[in-house]
Amino acid sequence: MMAENNATTPVSDKTAVSVRIKIAGLWTSLLFVFVYVDIFGLFRADIINQVLAGKVHAFTVDQSFLLLTTIYITIPSMMIFLSLVLPPKINRRANILVAIVYAVTIAGSCIGETWLYYLFGSAVELLLLGLVIRYALKHPVS
Repeated sequence: MMAENNATTPVSDKTAVSVRIKIAGLWTSLLFVFVYVDIFGLFRADIINQVLAGKVHAFTVDQSFLLLTTIYITIPSMMIFLSLVLPPKINRRANILVAIVYAVTIAGSCIGETWLYYLFGSAVELLLLGLVIRYALKHPVS
């Protein structure tokens, strides 16, 4: 239903969304996909057995691993807020740099992976990061 402005002009619901909000939304979506792909991995016998043995792929689950994993997740979590508040020039650079770094790590994690849910989730993550880069490049810096 469209509202009317001054009883004569229809107001469209196609209000422009700030590039900053779009980028923050993309980072948020990325984190949801991260979490669900990891949670779904816990339904795999091979992953459960590795975790029970104190391993995740080639890594030993210890304080260093958990700290580094927390840092890895904290960075895109902070990008949600930073995308909204950083000055435009720094915002563009930070979003592009962080998105590229994460795209490389996600692509690298697919090497040797055969489970389709994981490959699909990773493809979605790469698409979201590509959109972060695209919107960051379109964001005015002046």
